[in-house]
Amino acid sequence: MAKSASVTVAAWLERLPPERRSAISEVRRVIRKHLPHGYREAVAAGMLTYEVPRNVYPTAYNGQPLWYAALGSQKNYMSLYLMAAYMNPVLTRRLQEGFRKAGKRLDMGKSCVRFRDPADLALGVIGEVIAAVPMDAFIASAEAARTRKR
Repeated sequence: MAKSASVTVAAWLERLPPERRSAISEVRRVIRKHLPHGYREAVAAGMLTYEVPRNVYPTAYNGQPLWYAALGSQKNYMSLYLMAAYMNPVLTRRLQEGFRKAGKRLDMGKSCVRFRDPADLALGVIGEVIAAVPMDAFIASAEAARTRKR
C-alpha cells in the first residue's frame, strides 16, 4: 500500500492487512516512545509521518510540514524513513553500528530502512536515533542544508 487516501492515523492503520498492522504498530510504539517533544504524528504521502508542525516551521521549502521520520507499508516491504540519520553522518554510523552489534542486516537507502518484520530491526538503536534530535536542532539542520544548496 504505497498510497493511501486515509486522513487519520487510525484510518491509515485500519486499512493495513492485520499482519502489517501488527508490524507497523510495533515500530510505531518505538517511535512514539522516543520521539522528542513537539513533533506531530500525521498521515502524508500514504505514510505515517512524524513532522515539525507548520505553525512551528512555516517556511519549509515545499510548503509542507518538515518530516523527521516516516513509516510506510509498500507492496513487498515496510519502510522507516529516518531523515535525521540521512542528514547526520554520526547518526548514520550509530545506526549502522547498532545493527551490526545486534546481528541484524541493515537494508538502508539514503534515509529509508526497509524491513519485512520488526524482528529485522535493531529497535533499540532506532529508538536512540529517533530520540537524538530535538525539534529545534532538526530545524537548524534543515535550514543549514537549504542554505548550502542555494
